Amino acid sequence: MAFKSYQNQAKVLVKDYLLADPFIPYTSILGGLFACKMVYDLIQLISAFSCKSYTSLTKMQRIEWNNRGISSVHAIFIASMSLYFVFGSDLFSDQHLDGLITFRSSPLSTFTLGVSVGYFLADLGMICWLYPSLGGLEYIIHHSLSGIAVAYAMFTGEGQLYTFMVLISEVTTPEINMRWYLDMAGLKRSNAYLINGVVIFFAWLVARILLFIYLFYHVHLHYDQVTKMHTFGFLLVFSVPSALATMNLMWFGKIIKGLRKTLAKRQ
Repeated sequence: MAFKSYQNQAKVLVKDYLLADPFIPYTSILGGLFACKMVYDLIQLISAFSCKSYTSLTKMQRIEWNNRGISSVHAIFIASMSLYFVFGSDLFSDQHLDGLITFRSSPLSTFTLGVSVGYFLADLGMICWLYPSLGGLEYIIHHSLSGIAVAYAMFTGEGQLYTFMVLISEVTTPEINMRWYLDMAGLKRSNAYLINGVVIFFAWLVARILLFIYLFYHVHLHYDQVTKMHTFGFLLVFSVPSALATMNLMWFGKIIKGLRKTLAKRQ
């Protein structure tokens, strides 16, 4: 009886407070921060016991190893949810007549964005604290722009569709991290390293080049709805994807050069 009473109280706490609409942004951010810490510790523990190359790394390399694990887990989560909301759910469908596309949201979509905000805060904090070991200025700009845009969409409910479109690009993160892991494991000349480079090329082309073209085309088709957003949200819809698209093109150039160099060494 006592256990059932505690169980009922826990359900009431979750339903009426933690997952109540006004509290979802805050609980999801805290959840994202907690998940980052938990994943970091788990990767550190598992790697220490199961990966020989991990123990031979320097302290900073081990920190980056764990940090990249967090970013991979977040990328899989947010890319999967973003694909669902953009292409699998009818929340942002043109056939859905419940309000303008630019103002649609749901408790689940808001919670998902909150978890992502928690990740960006945690990762940005680590990058700044250990600067420039975990990334240079471009990473700070990328995370800051992404975090601001995601947080705005989460708190206001505006432009969530375009936020999820941009977040689909996180699908390339696990491949980038895997390339670093292979390098640290001394497998830079392996077939796995070559295959990884090819996968990165095509994933980047689709998720960070073609997808952004589709995003701008979608904005063009729904421009009358975009103009009804608040000024700051309107500016974010154009400025953040434009800045990220520019950075994506710059990085894509480096990816092409790296792939060419790898293929040349194989000939």
